[in-house]
Amino acid sequence: MALPFTFSTTSRGMFWMLASGLCFVFMTVTVRYVGTRVPAVEAAFIRYVFGIVFLLPVIFQILNGSTRVGRWGLLTVRGILHAIGVTLWFFAMARVPIAEVTALSYLSPVLMTIGAALFFGERLYSRRILAIAFGLLGVFVILRPGFSTVSIGQIAQLCTAPLFAASMLMTKRLAETEKITVIVASLTIICALALLPGAVAYWVQPTATEYALLALTALLATAGHFTLTHALSLAPVAVLQPVSFLQLLWATLLGIALFNESIDAFVLLGGFILIGSTTYIAHRESLARKADNEHS
Repeated sequence: MALPFTFSTTSRGMFWMLASGLCFVFMTVTVRYVGTRVPAVEAAFIRYVFGIVFLLPVIFQILNGSTRVGRWGLLTVRGILHAIGVTLWFFAMARVPIAEVTALSYLSPVLMTIGAALFFGERLYSRRILAIAFGLLGVFVILRPGFSTVSIGQIAQLCTAPLFAASMLMTKRLAETEKITVIVASLTIICALALLPGAVAYWVQPTATEYALLALTALLATAGHFTLTHALSLAPVAVLQPVSFLQLLWATLLGIALFNESIDAFVLLGGFILIGSTTYIAHRESLARKADNEHS
């Protein structure tokens, strides 16, 4: 029976963004359950090996030449940077409350704006510079250096921000010429190869439960990347960005329910400052893109 109403393209984009956020939050929970016994580089490697299994149909198409890959150099650099970032993220996730890791992850879109100006020649208007400054203020509110000890886990999570920002900027450039399936599959392959030496060097035999959790992590991550890509194809970033920030709410609630984590008012305040900064940047980019289209 047909539904008495239909969803707009933007509404469907928001739905897929909601699904993507849920995938990434529950992926964070599974990594937290893995804990610190398995070294971060090994855990990240196993996650990508399982990811290869899930993407075998696409990988076979690349290997037999039915799917063309044009920019292996840029794909490789992106994969190596992303592999380092994921290793640091696994390290941080096992040591830092879920809400704090999620809040600090919003620094990546802020750094993307700076990177786009440095490497893609995009202009930095005064209002965007102010938004970037507020984003950095949000990080200081979360960490409170000088008032609270900054842990090694927090430092690791901070270091992921420029790496993931660089990866996303390269993905943006690759999307101009490469298929989405190629972008996702190549990242999985290259990350696994880049992490292999470190995984072998620090190998600790995982338990059956740890293998299962890492397999679930790979499944959630793969689903998250595809749902995110689908969302971006249906609706503007400025519309989708506020939906993605529900992750902070879910991360806080899951941290309390599953890991007995307390609510840190500074983490929430800093997270919302970062959210406001990133939302404003996305809004300005949307307006700038609309103006460019009107003048073209």
